[in-house]
Amino acid sequence: MISGTALCLVTFIAYIAWRNARRYTLKDIRGPPSHSFWLGSEKVHQNAKQVGDLEFQWAREYGPTWMTKGCLGEEILWTADPRALQYVFHTSGYRFSKRTTAIETTRLFTGESILTADSVDHQRHRKIMNPAFGAAQLRTFLPVFRRSAARLSQKWKDMIQLGEKSDGCTINVNETLSRMTLDVIGEVAFDYRFGVLDDNGVDNDLVQAFNNLFIDTLLYQSSWDIIFRSTWRFLPQPVLKYLKYLPYREYRRFATYLQTAIQTGRTIINEKAADTEKGSKDIISILIQSNLVEDARAQLSEREILSQIATLLVAGHDTTASSLTWVLYELSKHPEDQRRIRDEIKEARANLEARGDDDLLPNDFNNMDFTNAVIKEGLRLHPIVPTLIREADSDDVIPLSQPIETKSGKIVNEIPISKGQGITASICTYNRLQSVWGEDADEWNPSRFLDDGREKSSLGVFANLMTFSAGLRSCIGWRFAVLEMQAVLVELVENFEYRFPKDVEIIRLNAGLMTPMDEGKMHEGIQMPLEVSVIA
Repeated sequence: MISGTALCLVTFIAYIAWRNARRYTLKDIRGPPSHSFWLGSEKVHQNAKQVGDLEFQWAREYGPTWMTKGCLGEEILWTADPRALQYVFHTSGYRFSKRTTAIETTRLFTGESILTADSVDHQRHRKIMNPAFGAAQLRTFLPVFRRSAARLSQKWKDMIQLGEKSDGCTINVNETLSRMTLDVIGEVAFDYRFGVLDDNGVDNDLVQAFNNLFIDTLLYQSSWDIIFRSTWRFLPQPVLKYLKYLPYREYRRFATYLQTAIQTGRTIINEKAADTEKGSKDIISILIQSNLVEDARAQLSEREILSQIATLLVAGHDTTASSLTWVLYELSKHPEDQRRIRDEIKEARANLEARGDDDLLPNDFNNMDFTNAVIKEGLRLHPIVPTLIREADSDDVIPLSQPIETKSGKIVNEIPISKGQGITASICTYNRLQSVWGEDADEWNPSRFLDDGREKSSLGVFANLMTFSAGLRSCIGWRFAVLEMQAVLVELVENFEYRFPKDVEIIRLNAGLMTPMDEGKMHEGIQMPLEVSVIA
């Protein structure tokens, strides 16, 4: 038995060596030394103290494109180069597929969704989902954003009133923001009331399944799991379908969440079956209506529609809450920026009263230049998804805007790659390139979006940032996220003042999404404690 296992292992390693020998090699591309054959630099990167620390160091040492060793000796091309990113995500978007590891990990918690679809199916998913995220549709969501933000504002006021200090208290802003955004996505996406902000829905099965989902599954992955996931690209698709049945915590948590989300989705869809002709404006109703008018061959299956519900809960809830959390974190350290936002809000309120409207409109938010600059700067410094992983579908050549020096001393402005080559786009590094954002790229400076027009050359879908990805597979809901952030941030800065507490050290951890934690209280999970006081 042992000799048979050893023979299989030797054969597998020999196959990998033979496969790698037939490819273009990146051995002349500079990069950090490998830590081991089995893990390469994968575990060191994933378990870094803070998201981006290693990438920023590597980019300074080797330039914006470098090579690392992955598991089992695989060569991984890393890049933050603008032209390389433009080529991979825009010019040749469907010729660079998501890697099997990324697809199958995502499939564990979103099923057959737009996030796991191949190029052909992705176009089908996107065509049917687009009407739910159009500009006209988003305007109908604004009142929900504003009502929910007002409820959060009142909850914070109640917490402050009950606190030991009448002028303020320390609030874990991420926790309550996450509850609010879950309520928002329930209402606008499904016309479903979770009620978690008011503690009415905390025992909801879906809420429980989602709680700490990524902390329990992707934070500090074990060595065996990192190596195991690296072998997925060698396994046939029918085998990968059984990953969700593995008896390990990270797989069970994802499977439980997806199963619960799909059960909730079936209930919602059944309730909406009679409402499709009544003009319902929530996202799922619009998606179902859009699906019905398509040719049968282009329609989404029931399983695919149910999978979108699991996806919307993740992409439309946790990411927005985290982005807002990081913006408030920065504002707590820059009180002058809080005051500047309030000045813009006062001006917008005066314009609102002059024209006789009841509340702010989308154009009012868009005209708050500095407030939007703050949102952009928060998304730049703290991208919630710090890396994106792709794989070349054929032999290709990656162009570079910034030439790099190779180990042999050559200066190259393009890199030949083979079919199957893994490429990691370092979003957090691109968002801090001095060549794009200036010499102060590592510092908080919202005015960069007002003074020098750095967002005019558009790589990503928003403000020249890669935070929402780019090209054909860019985030379909980015406009939704920006409008929600505008509406909530205005409410929270208009009513509260923020200060960063003493003796707190916030670190950025990689749990699939960039997650804030208090270094001294890691056992308490996601944390962003800020001192919050009511503005009289």
